[in-house]
Amino acid sequence: MLKNYLKVAWRNLLRNRTFSVINITGLAIGLGCFLLIALYVLDELSFDRYYDKAGNIYRINMDARWGGQELRVAETSDMMGGLLKKDYPEVENFSRIYSQHGDTRLIRKGSEFISEEHFAYVDSTFFAVFHFPAIDGDTRTALDEPRSVVMTASAATRYFGSANAAGKTLEVREGGKDVPYKVNAVIADMPGNTHFHFDLLFSMKSLDYQWGQIGNVNFHTYLALRPGTDYKAFERVFPDYVKKYLIPALKDFQIYSLEDFEKSGNRVRFSLIPVTKIHLYSDRQGGEELSPSGSVQYVAIFSAVALFILLIACVNFMNLTTARSAGRAREVGIRKVLGTERKELIIQFLTESTLMVFLSLLIAIGIAFLALPLFNTLSGKTMSTASLFSPVILPLLLCLPFVVGLLAGCYPAFFLSAFKPIEVLKGKLAAGTKSGSLRSALVVFQFATSILLMIGTIVVFRQLRYIQTRDLGFSKDQVLIVDGVDALGANADAFKKEVVQLSGIKSGTLSAFLPVSKSARNVYNIFKDPVATASNSFNVETWGIDSDYLGTIGIGLVRGRNFSPRFGTDSSAIIINETTAAILGYADPIGKNIYTFDGANKRTDHPIIGVVKNFNFETLHHEIRPLIFMLQRSTGLASFKIRTAAAGPLVEKIGNAWKSLAPGVPFSFRFLDDSFNEMYQSEQQVGKIAMVFSVLAILISCLGIFGLATFVAEQRTKEIGIRKVLGASVQGIVGLLSANFIKLVAIAFLIAAPLGWWIMNKWLQDFVYRATFSWWLIFGVAGLSAMLIALVTVSFQSVKAALMNPTRSLKAD
Repeated sequence: MLKNYLKVAWRNLLRNRTFSVINITGLAIGLGCFLLIALYVLDELSFDRYYDKAGNIYRINMDARWGGQELRVAETSDMMGGLLKKDYPEVENFSRIYSQHGDTRLIRKGSEFISEEHFAYVDSTFFAVFHFPAIDGDTRTALDEPRSVVMTASAATRYFGSANAAGKTLEVREGGKDVPYKVNAVIADMPGNTHFHFDLLFSMKSLDYQWGQIGNVNFHTYLALRPGTDYKAFERVFPDYVKKYLIPALKDFQIYSLEDFEKSGNRVRFSLIPVTKIHLYSDRQGGEELSPSGSVQYVAIFSAVALFILLIACVNFMNLTTARSAGRAREVGIRKVLGTERKELIIQFLTESTLMVFLSLLIAIGIAFLALPLFNTLSGKTMSTASLFSPVILPLLLCLPFVVGLLAGCYPAFFLSAFKPIEVLKGKLAAGTKSGSLRSALVVFQFATSILLMIGTIVVFRQLRYIQTRDLGFSKDQVLIVDGVDALGANADAFKKEVVQLSGIKSGTLSAFLPVSKSARNVYNIFKDPVATASNSFNVETWGIDSDYLGTIGIGLVRGRNFSPRFGTDSSAIIINETTAAILGYADPIGKNIYTFDGANKRTDHPIIGVVKNFNFETLHHEIRPLIFMLQRSTGLASFKIRTAAAGPLVEKIGNAWKSLAPGVPFSFRFLDDSFNEMYQSEQQVGKIAMVFSVLAILISCLGIFGLATFVAEQRTKEIGIRKVLGASVQGIVGLLSANFIKLVAIAFLIAAPLGWWIMNKWLQDFVYRATFSWWLIFGVAGLSAMLIALVTVSFQSVKAALMNPTRSLKAD
């Protein structure tokens, strides 16, 4: 019986080739999109789930208010993990990661060096918390001693030619000298779906750090709680920790109890976030994450897009199948007269739909294979084609033909099998099939979804354009950055001087701090009055710069003056931004002092000599925080303002100057605007993906509306012939056939416009600084585009029908 069902289904597909091709193509594109987005979503959801103890690993986050400033950080002091393990038996183990953005290490390879930026300092307990299989050596004791390192297999191959590197020595450049580190273990490369990616893990005991400062938060601290521990219940110990360890460290600010601390309007809250949620749910302040985070919001949006595109393809099937019901009506009537039961007809029609979905799925898998490299480029992923047959995706592929076949075929099956044979054979059904309120509703759904995607795409690209053109308070164009200038040591100033003398260079500066990614960040606590209190203290970003920094980066002064070599007192002076000036509250801050504690807890006075215009040194998701500049030697990066757009020859000259001062050290450069764009990589990816799937959604919808237009033209062939004989024009007939579809697109627009406005307003709220939108223009572009696309699609078939010879039209069955 099944064989007979399949034979009949195959014959029906061949008999109606046009509609079969339209249905299979639409379903294939829809299923291909669904598979690609499913791979993306599953990859995002898989982060950090492969550890043996993934369900028991948590990172400590801190939310605090200090001096009126809100702090939301992913780091703690160096002491917190150890103190929690000592005091609370629920903590089975802990580990810390110390990694600073923009920091690099030079590793010797033969007579040259390789610049490494994917490294961190970790505790010896790191591998007891995070499981990474060892390829060579023993990770359990690998980091027990200073000057020890664990490498990934790719790093070991890079330096030693193979992954069997345990026991070998790695020479790391520190303080102008090569320092030997013993390689005690080699691990497999860290998977792409983890929230940190390091090639070199140095022993924490090798880190040169001012230990024991409970107020300095520079470490990502992870706790491995004992099985069965409720992490939410464990968070209740944090107030006791604050009272016992943090409050006593604040006595210099006249704070002696938690009540004193909170009475001043300050607060501190520690919380735990499961390691499996960090990638999608963590939204700590700029630069706090160890790698760019994902967004659960985007995962939800793309899941909805995948589902809607699949539904659009299913709607095409339902529409075209029910529209062709008049052609199948006689078949159903004869079958029923011959004794075929309704359930057999239902099985027949479901078999046809499942066969069509199966054929579409084979094509969709091919589309996914071919499109995956491009999709990886768009999404920033590294998914392989083997992922299509992973233990998660394979069952989905096996179930899709039956689930989608049932979803898309159930209505046509029940609709067609319900025909009454006597009415069908008398020809009474054909007229009734011309009216299709359900088909109209499904067309509205298709185009409403497509218009919604178009609105979203326009808004995303408009916001990205705003980011590119907004006055950021600094100049990001024509600024070349040279990385790893620390390697020059005492020659850094000589390098800057030599480059600045080149024709085509306007100015240069040495500073590790820049208002883009891959640069240093540093936070100090300052206080307004000579005696520090909880109410007059607050945290500020503190950047060490030279006297050429402001001019090179294009940061403007609104009051006072810049640093100058002519003033010896500038060594302790500071320049503040407008946000800092507003917090201090002075009508004129020039000449006023602010105060800090040095490493020995001694007060240091800093006169204010200038105020710079506020500039965005984090993404536009964040408000501009308080910041101060100090005149300090900070040689991590060198930045040069270029006069000419022809940068190629100039870069070569700068490279030659570098090689003459640092032979064997790699010359690495980038441009400030490129680093700026990297800060919005996720938004750019979302925009591109949304645009691609908007186009595909429109294409699938057009396939469906083309098929319906073809059917309508066939059904009204005689009517068109009669109208032409009576003098109707081609334009009039085209308008008659197109009017209903245009009306449906207009209804779809009325549904999609307010929904698009609501959804995109929610998305824009994530940006503190956002573009001003002319919503009527966005809606107009989306609506008119959809209307025009629909009109062109329908008109092709309408014009063809209108131009048909009326003699042939009147002879049609």
